[in-house]
Amino acid sequence: MHFLNGGPVDHADIDPDHAGFMMPRGTETYVWTGRQRSDGAFVGWFCLYPETPLRAELGYRLARKGWGKGYATEGAAALVRWGFDFCGYGEIVACTMAVNRASCRVMEKIGMRHVRTDFPTFVPPLPGAEDGEVWYRMPPPGLQQE
Repeated sequence: MHFLNGGPVDHADIDPDHAGFMMPRGTETYVWTGRQRSDGAFVGWFCLYPETPLRAELGYRLARKGWGKGYATEGAAALVRWGFDFCGYGEIVACTMAVNRASCRVMEKIGMRHVRTDFPTFVPPLPGAEDGEVWYRMPPPGLQQE
């Protein structure tokens, strides 16, 4: 959330057109809550949203206290495996701000590859937007990247 709005989630200000994917409230399909096994503490949200029957978009939003502990990599890898093994997706994509190196690294660690950088206009402007929004992609295991 640091690169989306500075960190906090204020559900009163959520854009209803994006609420299901960007800011889940806990009842959305395709969104899972990550919790620590030891004590059940909230870690963050993970999403594998089907864009088409053969393509899904991966997303994750972690609470600050969960940053840097491998939770994003673990949750993202589990959803990617589930998406390929049980949903039959032909590809999984994800995006983040280019300045969000931690999220880029998560995508790279799970085997996704950078495919493009877009330069959308954000209103209000987001810090780092001038570096663009990077898109990553992963085909099913066994298929080569394009």
